[in-house]
Amino acid sequence: MRRRFFVNEVRNGHAGIEGDEAKHLTRVLRVEPGQRYEISDNRNVYLAEIETARKEQVVFRTIEKLAPEPKWVHITLAMALIKFDHFEWMIEKATELGVAEIVPVETIRSERGLERAAGKRVERWRRIALEASQQSRRARLPEIVEPVELDEALKIPADQRIALDEEPGGAPLLSALAREHSDSARVALLVGPEGGWADSERAKFAPAGWTAVSMGPLILRAETAALAALAVTSGAWLKDRADTLKS
Repeated sequence: MRRRFFVNEVRNGHAGIEGDEAKHLTRVLRVEPGQRYEISDNRNVYLAEIETARKEQVVFRTIEKLAPEPKWVHITLAMALIKFDHFEWMIEKATELGVAEIVPVETIRSERGLERAAGKRVERWRRIALEASQQSRRARLPEIVEPVELDEALKIPADQRIALDEEPGGAPLLSALAREHSDSARVALLVGPEGGWADSERAKFAPAGWTAVSMGPLILRAETAALAALAVTSGAWLKDRADTLKS
C-alpha cells in the first residue's frame, strides 16, 4: 500500500512539499524521482510521481485523481483541556479513528494554566494530526480549532449532541445514538476534564440540546473516554449504514 502525503495545493498538475517535511522524505524515507505515492490537497487524492527530490523540497507530478473515499460520519470532538501529553496522545489516536474536528474546551475543573498555554499549542496539535493523518491514510485532515469556553462549545451544530457524563443515570452511548444515519450525518461528542463536570456545567447540557450518556460502570480517563466514544459512534454509524444499504 502506497504512502500518502498532504500538500498545500495542486497546481497545473504539480505539488510540492518543503522544509522539515521534505527533509523527512529525503533523509528518512529516502524518496527518489520516479517513485509513486498518493498525495492529498485536503480535498482530492491523487496518484503522483516524484519529479524532483532535493534536501528541502520535493515536487510531485500528478498522474490521476483517485476515486473519492466512502462517505463517513462527521464527528466533532469537544474535548476538555487536560494535561498536554494526554491531550496530544488523544489527538493522534482520534485522528486515526476518523474524527473530523477537535474543539479544545475550557472547563471549571481543567487544570489551572492550561487554557492560557493551549492557544500556543494549536499549531503543534495540527502537526500531530497531520502526521497521524498521513500514517492512517486519511483523505482529509481533521480541523483543530482554537480553545473555546464551554458555553461556546455547547453551540456546536450537529444532528446529535452527546455529552459523556460519569454521573449515574445516563443512557448507554450506543442506545442513545440515532438508529438511522445519512451520508451527511453530524455527531458532536462532549468530553469532560479529569475531575469530571461541575454541577453548574452539567445543568447546561439539556437546555442546550445535549444528551448526557454513560460509558459504563467504570470511571475512565478523559482521553480513554473520548476514544472509546469515537469508536462506538463510528462503529454504530457504519453498522446502521450497512443495514440501510441491505434493506
